[in-house]
Amino acid sequence: MSKIEYKSFVVGFPRIGEQRELKRALESFWDGNKSFEDVKKVAHELKKRHWNYQKDTKIEFISSNDFSLYDNMLDTSIMLGAIPKRFRELKDEALYFSMARGDSKRVAMEMTKWFNTNYHFIVPELSIDDEYKLDASKILEEYNEAKDLGLKTKINLIGPLTYLGLSKRVDGGDPYELHSKIITIYENLLREISLLDDEVVVQIDEPIFAKDNNSKLLSLIKPTYDRLANSNKNIKIIVMTYFEHSCEATNILIHTPIWALGLDFLHGDENLNSLGSLANSNKKVIAGVVDGRNIWKINIEKTLTLLEQIAQIVGRDNIFVSSSCSLLHIPFSLKYEQNMDSDIKNWLSYACEKLDEIALISKLFFDSALDTKENLALQKNKIANSSRKTSTLIHDKTVQERVKNFTKYQRNGAFAERIKLQKELLGYKDLATTTIGSFPQTPEIRKARNDFKNTLISSDEYELFMKKYIDNCIAFQEECGLEVLVHGEPERNDMVEYFGEQLRGYGFSQNGWVQSYGSRCVKPPFIYGDISRPKPMTVDWIVYAQSKTNKIMKGMLTGPVTILNWSFVRDDMPRSEVSKQIAVALSDEIDDLQKSNIKIIQVDEAAFKEGYPLRDKKIKIYEEWAIRDFKIAVSSAKEETQIHTHMCYSEFNDIIKTIEAMDADVISIETARSGNRLLKIFKSVGYKQEVGPGIYDIHSPRVPSIEEMIKQIKSLLEVLPKEQLWINPDCGLKTRKWEEVKPSLKNMVAAVHIVRDELVHQ
Repeated sequence: MSKIEYKSFVVGFPRIGEQRELKRALESFWDGNKSFEDVKKVAHELKKRHWNYQKDTKIEFISSNDFSLYDNMLDTSIMLGAIPKRFRELKDEALYFSMARGDSKRVAMEMTKWFNTNYHFIVPELSIDDEYKLDASKILEEYNEAKDLGLKTKINLIGPLTYLGLSKRVDGGDPYELHSKIITIYENLLREISLLDDEVVVQIDEPIFAKDNNSKLLSLIKPTYDRLANSNKNIKIIVMTYFEHSCEATNILIHTPIWALGLDFLHGDENLNSLGSLANSNKKVIAGVVDGRNIWKINIEKTLTLLEQIAQIVGRDNIFVSSSCSLLHIPFSLKYEQNMDSDIKNWLSYACEKLDEIALISKLFFDSALDTKENLALQKNKIANSSRKTSTLIHDKTVQERVKNFTKYQRNGAFAERIKLQKELLGYKDLATTTIGSFPQTPEIRKARNDFKNTLISSDEYELFMKKYIDNCIAFQEECGLEVLVHGEPERNDMVEYFGEQLRGYGFSQNGWVQSYGSRCVKPPFIYGDISRPKPMTVDWIVYAQSKTNKIMKGMLTGPVTILNWSFVRDDMPRSEVSKQIAVALSDEIDDLQKSNIKIIQVDEAAFKEGYPLRDKKIKIYEEWAIRDFKIAVSSAKEETQIHTHMCYSEFNDIIKTIEAMDADVISIETARSGNRLLKIFKSVGYKQEVGPGIYDIHSPRVPSIEEMIKQIKSLLEVLPKEQLWINPDCGLKTRKWEEVKPSLKNMVAAVHIVRDELVHQ
């Protein structure tokens, strides 16, 4: 009897480590407490462990080169020799980390979101004058690392068209003009890879194919993959797409000699409709049917039905059962979740559990003969999915009725009337100075919070510790001359998790860490049921902080769309309805804050843009409910209560009208790495509300000088008048150290005073 092939496939695997080992090694190295050799040893052990997890779960297609010390796009820039001029005198790890984080002499490269996820990548900087040169060392070394352990891996690469499409031309040109230069390097790379083994599978990630693409990019697909797939006969090329459908690219790629095409059948329903063109091509289909972006257990029966639909079109023998995308976007393992409600935990599946699901689905699909352990797993899956449908933990009729009957969809008063009243009552100056909200989360703060959670200190001790930190934050802000203050958020572990812990219907984890960028990890809460607010969440802390100063103290909330987009969201109801439930709960919090005499309330929508669908035809629906829910959240605000919001890493050209429609009084945005370029769109549309463009980059440890900040402020004044501008850092300061924060903010305030004096004497 011939051996049955189960053909199980994982697009990519988390790399930060199950206990964030890579994060700790990197930060210790950056602090000067570890050598780079120590970091490499940790990296090697993590790769070995992660490969073995997948091997032990009987995953057949395991990746190398999905690991990175910071970011795979940055790795690709190094591989191509695409080094911006300001970094070229550096070598090795100094070069790599300076490109990512900046240093005392150089501004870091820009960072932005990876499509509509919460992962950030380093944006390549390209120029027509660049001379590229292959450096394949990381890729070859990692493949051989796995081979030494007895593993033959597929090699993951960022695709050339995705790399170019996500790059920026510093000389103002079209990145695709550099296609011929870049593709030559990829050909050279594949030639080097071809020498590694008799046969090598190369997964080339082209998620840009899941967007609405222009004719220029579409015209490059066939020549690109004709060249790459024909260049070395012992290489099998998989073109991997995810996050949406890629029907246009599919119709082109069937006419190239690639071996397989990876399609996301969970977030791109239309991919099923595009399979007809693959029916007679004999190409393999990497079927993304296990969700790599969410943490709910798979519904095995539903998934098998989907696989049967795919098989009817392309043939069972041509299918590989896969995650929908890299498992980078979900936590590592449930085994550390010891305090979680057992019913809720039974509904969840993290990365290691997804491996088991992929293996089980694959065996069921290709064999159906299960052993005792597999049969037990199948029965547990059925019971878990059944219990979710009826659990009273999930379904709250009181919440459902309130949200259904909620009628106040916007606040009172037009902006022109509100801002006039606010300026009279609040009395702030032009170029008013503030920060985005958080101050450094010191080891002492984190320890106190953990000690309180673990009942090692009393509630009174915890509160006293946090209030002392708030006192110190206020004292520093007053000392350095900031005009609108914040309390520093010491009580908040995360801007979403903090609220998740206080809203009914939310769950949170002990160890559900997910990489956001570099060593930065977040621990997203998860929404398992109907959302309500049992009691005020922030009022006591903000009221205490306001009592310690005569200056204005901002109330700080996270907006409904960001809470949604930075959470793992229940998959048994539309996201729009979950968002509305959150918005209604937040409207109560805003009302309680203003009743407590808090005059400015910031409702951060840092992830508003992140939630945008990748396809234009779906954007209007998203914008309608996202705007609706921000306006519901602030609908309780009185005209004299000033509403701020904050947005991260966004290109605003395509959503500026949406931002206007949100109707916030003040918006702060991240612009430090992009000069005043992002701000120009606000001028071009005649944006009337006030704007706080970030004038220094908080993702870098460097302290900008007063002169630098003066230059930044003046560049902003070239675009918008002083009456419309606030001055602030790019984002919250929780990840920075006090020795970086204090001089930076003092320099910022000093720069504002100098510019104000110059404006008075003009």
